[in-house]
Amino acid sequence: MVRSCIQSLLKLVNSIIGMVGIAMILYALWMIRVWQRRMDGSPFGSPDFPTPWFIYTFLGLGITLSVITCAGHIAAETANCFCLYLYMAFVFLLLMVEGAVTADVFLNRDWKEDFPEDPSGEFSDFINFVKLNFVFCKWIALSIVFVQGLSFLLAVVLRVLGPHRYYDSDDEYASDRHPLLQNSPPYDPRHGTRNDNWNFYKQFSHR
Repeated sequence: MVRSCIQSLLKLVNSIIGMVGIAMILYALWMIRVWQRRMDGSPFGSPDFPTPWFIYTFLGLGITLSVITCAGHIAAETANCFCLYLYMAFVFLLLMVEGAVTADVFLNRDWKEDFPEDPSGEFSDFINFVKLNFVFCKWIALSIVFVQGLSFLLAVVLRVLGPHRYYDSDDEYASDRHPLLQNSPPYDPRHGTRNDNWNFYKQFSHR
């Protein structure tokens, strides 16, 4: 019962991470479309134009979150040790990267110099959007980090509980039924059981 509840919670929390990843992929695809329009329909990633690293990074993060979501659903469904360890490793590395970027932004005044110049201009637009909606973006970011931390904790609890134990056949139950059969008299088709012989003897003696 507890294991099933933890599995359901892990799937639910993991689905939120998946929705964030899908949203990032859709936003990255929209940015790619805008970039192509600015470049007059030139092939994306053409060597004649600089690489829009922010769009690539955003798309990569969305795909990474989607892959983590798939791994989390498999781990929650099977409760396999290897899948759970792999999922926890993915989430832990993601939290470490997010923590490093957050620490660099808040502790380093010249944090913008750590990133290369984005030719698409989407990076500057994203920064301006965050500044104008700082409170909203802050709570969204904290919610995402909380969900990731909760998914890691649920995976640890599910790993401690262990996988389901299934019985492959009825042979494992046979040992429980054997003692009940050991005391029963053997049946002989020619003479019957001992109880039948004793009943026959009693009826014959009364005659």
